[in-house]
Amino acid sequence: MAIFAELLEFLGTRKKFWMIPLLALFLVFGGLFVLSQGSVIAPFIYTLF
Repeated sequence: MAIFAELLEFLGTRKKFWMIPLLALFLVFGGLFVLSQGSVIAPFIYTLF
């Protein structure tokens, strides 16, 4: 959790607020890829793409 706090602090001090939605999108797609690795919901995720 310290990494996320440090990242948010960095983005706040550097005024890089536009990167927050981009990072959130990467986390969502990363979660989808992790969930699709051999789980029961994998066929439903594949139909989204």
